[in-house]
Amino acid sequence: MIGVVIPAHNEEALLAHCLAAIRAAACDPALVGEAVRTVVVLDDCTDRTAEIARHGGVETLALQARNVGVARAAGAQRLLEAGARWLAFTDADSRVSPGWLAAQLSLGADAVCGSICVDDWTAHSPDLRDYFRRTYRDADGHRHVHGANLGVSAEAYRRAGGFAPLACSEDVALVEQLLATGAQIAWSAAPRVTTSARRASRARGGFGDTLRAWAAHLALERAPDPAAAERDHEPVFAPGLDTALDP
Repeated sequence: MIGVVIPAHNEEALLAHCLAAIRAAACDPALVGEAVRTVVVLDDCTDRTAEIARHGGVETLALQARNVGVARAAGAQRLLEAGARWLAFTDADSRVSPGWLAAQLSLGADAVCGSICVDDWTAHSPDLRDYFRRTYRDADGHRHVHGANLGVSAEAYRRAGGFAPLACSEDVALVEQLLATGAQIAWSAAPRVTTSARRASRARGGFGDTLRAWAAHLALERAPDPAAAERDHEPVFAPGLDTALDP
């Protein structure tokens, strides 16, 4: 059985699209009928996220951690106990491609780190869109780590100790542990995921905060007096200008 984990905090606006994409990926003929079980981890949700998840026919698990590492770990544990051989992770504001699961499994690795794409930049300036497209490497051999496009075998996940209870960069921490325990990781652009570029981040230090940091960086570069602009600029927390591991 293949397990899919989706952490969610107040995702009523986007979760239905995410689940529809998962259902399509689960029907890929390349999976030759293998069962796919999805768990949406409801982390302190106060909107209609739970209702939408149930309407989508998936399993839910409720907690009040406001911590994406705790949420991913809880969903993974539920699926491991149910017998999952492979764990695939994405986010509620993301849409996986129909071939997403099959692409992860076809690589024959202990874990798969996939890239992401953004299809709606309307909330941001054209400069930010162009900067992302110019600097982000969406090709095999990249070193990006995204919780929205991550897969790992049950054996390798257990050996690495699972997700740490981190409020951000839990995905990077897991991949570092996978590398430390000798896991073979495929850094691939084959499993496709489209994610949101929304300004309102659910997890501090996540992709939304990284985009804000990029935007601030570009604004400083364009400022007539960069030194004064930097003094006036409100700091944005982000783990870096790229969620990537050095080779």
